[in-house]
Amino acid sequence: MGVKMIKDMITKNRSYRRFYGEKAVTMDQLKELVDLARLSPSMANRQPLKYVLICNPKMNEKVFEHLGWAGYLQDWPGPVPSERPTAYIVMLRDNTLTKVPSADEGIHVQSMLLGAVEQGLGGCVIGNYNKENLAKTLDLDADYEPVYVIALGYPKEEVVIDSMGEDGNIKYWRDENQVHHVPKRSLEELILKEI
Repeated sequence: MGVKMIKDMITKNRSYRRFYGEKAVTMDQLKELVDLARLSPSMANRQPLKYVLICNPKMNEKVFEHLGWAGYLQDWPGPVPSERPTAYIVMLRDNTLTKVPSADEGIHVQSMLLGAVEQGLGGCVIGNYNKENLAKTLDLDADYEPVYVIALGYPKEEVVIDSMGEDGNIKYWRDENQVHHVPKRSLEELILKEI
């Protein structure tokens, strides 16, 4: 696998927020994604992250009620029922193993989302949700703390990367055709020194 192939996968791995609601994601697909997280590096090899896998339509609706969608799109309440995710992976920290957030969370999310791209899926990592209510809905033991909700489905929207304007505005936006635009800083802006 060359760098170009990895770059293509990362470029396809956008935050999708609208899905084909009639196209179900299977439990086997979700298990394959969590297996990618399992094989990923873990700080001090503690492996403190656990997962709840959801692809049941009734439970999907219950989870959806606790989520906040697209903070920069103030006039958009989230996907309509026919465009909602058809699966979720809820990432939990097992506080009996560690109570400290770590790089594991980002590494494991990225592993799963790249796997989702390979499966033809799209996802969105959601950190804006009602943690207490979600924990109650999932009937979680107090030792398991929700970290992220990963919404998954077959993408129904186009997401494109734009160069960031001179004004430095980082806010994503949608055009009149509902194409989702994500501004990115230039490579030159990110590299402070070449030594």
